[in-house]
Amino acid sequence: MALDPKSSERARTQRPGVRIAAVVSRFHDELTGAMLESARQELLASGMAENDFQVAWVPGSFELPLVARRFARRDDVDAVLCLGLILKGETTHDQYVAMGATQGIVQAMLETDKPILMGVLTCQTIEQARARALPPQASPQANKGGGEDGEDKGREVARAALATLEALDRAQRTPETQR
Repeated sequence: MALDPKSSERARTQRPGVRIAAVVSRFHDELTGAMLESARQELLASGMAENDFQVAWVPGSFELPLVARRFARRDDVDAVLCLGLILKGETTHDQYVAMGATQGIVQAMLETDKPILMGVLTCQTIEQARARALPPQASPQANKGGGEDGEDKGREVARAALATLEALDRAQRTPETQR
């Protein structure tokens, strides 16, 4: 998902009772874990109850779609966040992992008719990943390459989940119920 430069200017969506699952890659868990915590904080601030947030860890980004689809099939989950990091290496392996994760997430979302959010960073360097994963308030030591410009992708993905649920609610309404 692309950075939404106006996200922080918009009012926080309040959605008490929302039930969210997160599937998180263990690869570079210092960054994916920070994204998870940021997403969790944003969802709690939006009215989600602590016990309405479920988390499953997977080995890497390639495994995200399978577990995300399993969560999305459940009646007690409204949306799923997929959080991962794919770094460019010396080979093209990263391209295959990114393609598989992306296609799998899209397929799972369309099969289940539930929002499954793509919070998978694809970066050239670990510095780029830090700049995208960590919030701006992270300490300079923890946020090398992020500093004041941290993009806080965990927060962005959480906000996108709530906005998508809101859009789906609107799309579900008939003209009679929209009045």
